[in-house]
Amino acid sequence: MTTATYTTGTIIEPIPVGQIVPWAIFAGLLAMIALYFISTEEGAMQIVPGMEVHEFVHDGRHLLGFPCH
Repeated sequence: MTTATYTTGTIIEPIPVGQIVPWAIFAGLLAMIALYFISTEEGAMQIVPGMEVHEFVHDGRHLLGFPCH
């Protein structure tokens, strides 16, 4: 027969804020870039010429409620 053992005394240490901040900034920057391409990359604010980016994010644009037609 197998017996399960439960050990107490495992200490979980918190992650220091100094290690979280760079990753939070990186994730925020990626989110803002994604939001730009989904919401604004079309027409007068266009960085990439053509409609390739618009067509690539078209369904995500509708899913998030941004008009594009």
